[in-house]
Amino acid sequence: MYRKGLAVTTDCNSRYVFADPYVGTMIAVAEAARNIVCSGGEPLGVTNCLNFGNPYDPEVYYQFTEAIRGMGEACRKFDTPVTGGNVSFYNQSPDGPVYPTPTIGMVGLLDDMNYKMSLDFKNEGDAIYLTGKVVDDIGSSEYLHKIKGVEFSTVPYFNLDEEFRLHEILRKLVREKMILSAHDLSEGGLIISLLESAFPRALGFSVSHTVSDIRNDAFWFGEAQGRVVVSVSAEGKDDFEASVKSSGIPFMALGSVTTGNINVNNENWGSVRDWEKEYENALPSFLNNSKGENALSPI
Repeated sequence: MYRKGLAVTTDCNSRYVFADPYVGTMIAVAEAARNIVCSGGEPLGVTNCLNFGNPYDPEVYYQFTEAIRGMGEACRKFDTPVTGGNVSFYNQSPDGPVYPTPTIGMVGLLDDMNYKMSLDFKNEGDAIYLTGKVVDDIGSSEYLHKIKGVEFSTVPYFNLDEEFRLHEILRKLVREKMILSAHDLSEGGLIISLLESAFPRALGFSVSHTVSDIRNDAFWFGEAQGRVVVSVSAEGKDDFEASVKSSGIPFMALGSVTTGNINVNNENWGSVRDWEKEYENALPSFLNNSKGENALSPI
């Protein structure tokens, strides 16, 4: 049956934009396009919701103008015209302005729903690959902010041309049914992408870090852009590797899908269901642990 479909996403990481408004906003557009492509769609157009502080503050005005510049460049690259949106200024409290948050909404077209793609791992024994460039970078990551307590850092690695080429090969892989799942890397890095791919079917994974010149925390928790985790059937590995290699896109084998336990670098991290429970209860746990303090205080 031939059916068309729509893919819709909204994306923005205000910490990236605060670190570099120009690159951070390009990343917001690129992540939106990456999500559309990972679903099997073709990006069509953009709307936006641009949230900033007082524009008479020179720093805020700089953030706003650079965000517009970054959005324009990325939208031209992905051929996604901005069809509308809104600007909201004066978003601030006595503690100061909010982080600049140019939220990007993007719509894409699936011209045949038979080629839709999902993020979930499908079968035990499927191979797991990371596509895109691996970089020794933890800038502006959740890990660096929340675990290491570094509030301000550089924007994560991003290259617009590399991102565009990654989308091209992903579309080919989807259309030729060479992959079984696709999930982009964003907040939380590689380990979060793997967990989110494992949760829907309660499948686990066994993966390892084999890149000697990349520090361990950057490999698992870094948020360098332009990367996607895919799974491939055991019998389809050769065709997949040949296709990606011919495209010039970097890729690496991470490991395989398992029945329900998580193994990282030969360490047993326990059941995927336990990790899912922690993941789903993160916000209630955060609010419960606030002990009456204002857990949602302004940035």
